[in-house]
Amino acid sequence: MKRLFDIAATVAGLVLVSPLLVVAVIAVWIEDGRPVFYSSTRIGKDFRPFRLLKFRTMFRDADRRLAELSNRNQYATTDKAEPDECPDCSRLGFPCSPALLLDGGRVQCEAHIDRTNRARRQAVFFKIDKDPRVTRVGRVLRKTSVDELPQLWNVLRGDMSLVGNRPLPPYEAEQLTTDHAVVRFRVPAGLTGLWQVTQRGRPDVSAEERILLDNEYARSASLKVDLKIVLRTIPALLQQSEV
Repeated sequence: MKRLFDIAATVAGLVLVSPLLVVAVIAVWIEDGRPVFYSSTRIGKDFRPFRLLKFRTMFRDADRRLAELSNRNQYATTDKAEPDECPDCSRLGFPCSPALLLDGGRVQCEAHIDRTNRARRQAVFFKIDKDPRVTRVGRVLRKTSVDELPQLWNVLRGDMSLVGNRPLPPYEAEQLTTDHAVVRFRVPAGLTGLWQVTQRGRPDVSAEERILLDNEYARSASLKVDLKIVLRTIPALLQQSEV
């Protein structure tokens, strides 16, 4: 029943929004040229990868600028970031644990490398307020969620469902394979979902809250629940948010 609902609603939706899709294609092309669409790997139900399709809302060098913006991630830990040099080594005057040779000939103690890696892994999700990589047209597409409409093709293909949990890139999904989080992958990735209709627009949502909402949907998913989420999606889209 869920699959039949997805197909029927998606076909009807594509017919209704086809003029909007044409306008979006022209707008993206005029501002920043081709490609108009953005395709990237996402992880869906049962941890199966697929190629997700969206309108491109960022400049073409956006992926290369990701590292330089990591300190602005809203989901990053609020703890003080680890310094480049180990404070224990500096205090003692010699390495506090076995030294390892890193790329570029740098030497770093094993304990500090481990602390730094743990701090980086704490930020499961990635989100930047007023992301400078987003184009002017892209901001409009994101606020109206028009950038997500090409995913209707993913729904028709069976990669996604209209309702499900947010499709995650592999680097985020691999951090959610622990016992308390992996349940989210029991259901398909969705164009909309419980998180979008309950927390969209809130800048203070923690990664743990998102995981709990994903798990809640995975445990209670049904056609009735999906219909309720679809009906709540339109009011949620009216909130000012770029996610």
